[in-house]
Amino acid sequence: MKISARNIFEGKITSLVNGKVNAEVEVTTPGGDRIVAVVTESSVQSLGLALGKPVLAFVKAPWVIVMAGDCGVKFSARNQLAGTVQSIDKGAINSEVRIKLSGGTLVYAVITNEAVMELGLKPGVTASALIKASHVVLGVSESS
Repeated sequence: MKISARNIFEGKITSLVNGKVNAEVEVTTPGGDRIVAVVTESSVQSLGLALGKPVLAFVKAPWVIVMAGDCGVKFSARNQLAGTVQSIDKGAINSEVRIKLSGGTLVYAVITNEAVMELGLKPGVTASALIKASHVVLGVSESS
C-alpha cells in the first residue's frame, strides 16, 4: 500500500470508547507512544476495531501543529505529543520538521519557514506535535 500521509503510526488498539455516533480509539505504538483517533461507529464496525487489534493511524504532515517548549497553554487537540526536534528540512516557503517522541516514534510536520524561526526550532529543541483526534485516519490490514 502506498499513501500520501507522511505520518504512519503502527500499533495496537489499547482503548476503545463507543458512543452513539462516534468512537474514541487509542492506538499505542510498540515504543509506548499513544495516538487518539475519533472515528464513526460505522467505521468501528466496518474495520472490525477491537481492543488489541493491530491498526495503522495516518496523519498528514500539514495537519500537525508544532509548539516549542512548554508554554503552559492548554489546547483542545487530543494528541499533545512531546518530544525533541530531530531535524528540519527547509524548503522555499515551508519546512518539514521531524519530532522524535520518547517512545522513538517520529512525527512529521510541515510548517512555514517563518514559524520555524519564530519558534526557535532546531535539532535538540523540545517541541510538541498537536494533532486533533478527528485528523487521525485509521486503517487495518485485510488479513487482520
